[in-house]
Amino acid sequence: MKKPKVIVICGPTASGKTALSIELAKKINGEIVSADSMQIYKDMDIGTAKPTSEEMQGIKHYLLDFVSPNERYSVADFKKEAKKAINEIINKGKTPIVVGGTGLYVDSLIYEIEYKEIEFDEQYRAKLEKIAEQEGLEKLYKKAIEIDSLAMEKISPNDKKRIMRVLEIYHATGKNKTEQEKESRREPDFDYKVFAIDMDRQVLYNRINLRVDIMLENGLIEEVKILKEKYNKFPTAMQGLGYKEVVEYLENKITYQEMVEKIKQETRRYAKRQLTWFRKNKQTIWIDAYKSMEERVNQILLES
Repeated sequence: MKKPKVIVICGPTASGKTALSIELAKKINGEIVSADSMQIYKDMDIGTAKPTSEEMQGIKHYLLDFVSPNERYSVADFKKEAKKAINEIINKGKTPIVVGGTGLYVDSLIYEIEYKEIEFDEQYRAKLEKIAEQEGLEKLYKKAIEIDSLAMEKISPNDKKRIMRVLEIYHATGKNKTEQEKESRREPDFDYKVFAIDMDRQVLYNRINLRVDIMLENGLIEEVKILKEKYNKFPTAMQGLGYKEVVEYLENKITYQEMVEKIKQETRRYAKRQLTWFRKNKQTIWIDAYKSMEERVNQILLES
């Protein structure tokens, strides 16, 4: 039996995934499932570059803006919700288009990775938090590299949430994250056609710098102030790119200029890691960002 087709558009931050996916959806009667680990959060719009209702142009989007910033949301949660959304779109007779830059989210679908329910040890988590606070996150980062160097290639030295996750998985199961994922892959339920946007590195970096300036002009600092007031328990989501730097600025740990440069630098580094991640997926078909929108849409139609 022929599997239903699902188009995936991934690529680095600021590469134009949103605009391309909406043009494609309009052309093929599609609906969009977001695969972005930050755009899931409510009240976090500016810093996550969440598409506005104007940008969506009437195209239905799933998995945006539905998780409270102080809730824990796992890749397993995403996979379950995303597959539910994909089935809903197919049942309407429409084409699902998965769009996002979170490699882990994309891989969970295209490789059908089964995530076992892992019981986390709260005492061990508290111990890790204490080490990060007293001895620095770098110590945990180095420890995580020893345990799972492959997984750590894709994780920033500043990404406390994911560094701790690697350590917690190993502590809870005795196996590292990479081993677990390899063991749990199975045949996907859908026929995924994976596309990624390719762009000259310097052009991409310039786009990222400009996007950060626009976010700040649009009120990113105000957004973070509201989040800090609204969620008394400091949310995990606030460790996200662009948010933690603003928090440091608001707490007078860095100057305004340092904050701006730090957000730009960390975002450029993140984009570089995203490109490395998507290049490892052998089934990825690359789309030249310099082609016209029509040419890019036609390439997807032709190759899917």
